Amino acid sequence: MKIEKQVLTTLPNCYSANSIVVDGVTRILVASEGEGPCLAWTGPDYDTAHTVWEGPGGTMSIVPIPGTNGEFLAVQKFFRMFQWEEAKVVHVRPLPSGEYEVTDILALPYIHRFDLLTVGGRHYFIACTLATTKDSKEDWSSPGKIWVGEYTGVGALEIKVLKDGITKNHGYSRLTQDGVMRALVTGEEGAFEVTPPQTVGAEWTVKQFMDWPISDICAIDIDGDGELEFATIEPFHGTYFRIYKKIDGSLRKIYEHPETTEFYHVVVATTLAGVPVFIGGCRRGKQELFYVRASQTKPLTLETVLIEAGVGPSNVYVLHEKTRDIIVAANRETDQAALYIATP
Repeated sequence: MKIEKQVLTTLPNCYSANSIVVDGVTRILVASEGEGPCLAWTGPDYDTAHTVWEGPGGTMSIVPIPGTNGEFLAVQKFFRMFQWEEAKVVHVRPLPSGEYEVTDILALPYIHRFDLLTVGGRHYFIACTLATTKDSKEDWSSPGKIWVGEYTGVGALEIKVLKDGITKNHGYSRLTQDGVMRALVTGEEGAFEVTPPQTVGAEWTVKQFMDWPISDICAIDIDGDGELEFATIEPFHGTYFRIYKKIDGSLRKIYEHPETTEFYHVVVATTLAGVPVFIGGCRRGKQELFYVRASQTKPLTLETVLIEAGVGPSNVYVLHEKTRDIIVAANRETDQAALYIATP
């Protein structure tokens, strides 16, 4: 596999990334967690930026709305080290003029991650709040919650608490298995699988499957045996990047990244050039962006491949195109938005 880098821009506190499709053309989005902009680059070359918004910033998550012409939801005003009472969700619509209409739809203090899970054409909203209130950066006495609702379009979004009592409720990833979209949510209490209603009027379900502190998580069948493997960052803003496999009915650790340091922050399950991988990254120490793949499956042997050191990624998003895969990296510690283009 060949990976080439393309630097998009310098963006202070570069944090979140995703993509939308407008009039059939892809636009890559990258936004700042500080008081800064959200920027977009239009394919296929992604060589010229334009502004989605100048501020306020504080963008933790960006989620495209299925079935629309490039509309998306995003977090704004998740600011400072612990005072996130003004955090909110906005709806963003690309306009024919090339500008964007931004509308507030939900005020939710401490919202960190959220998503839309689609079932039968209905879009279910799930949001994870890092805490409920905080008096200082170190104060975790008021745990976070999982909030849910149904997203029906621009306007007020009604939500309710599905589960509370999740301390340091930081990790979220989407898992699609057997055609069903689910959410993986993590905190100090462990990891939870959350499934939206599968029929109209049915209830959400929550199932715990790990019971030790997890900062972030994702899952993929990395060896093709039909069972999911789970990559985690442990504990909060963690020291370890680990991979677990179900053996004899229980999850057992089969891999640990050789660097033990603070602030692992990237863990993404995806494919690169058709190969299932876990992408990882750390904001301290060597500040590496890397991926882990199976070099052989029987017995399972995992191989770590360095993409780049010294970049300090906060989050990555993988865009699959016909002849290439693009890792969109928010390299937070170097204030850099970059593409890593993977080809066979």
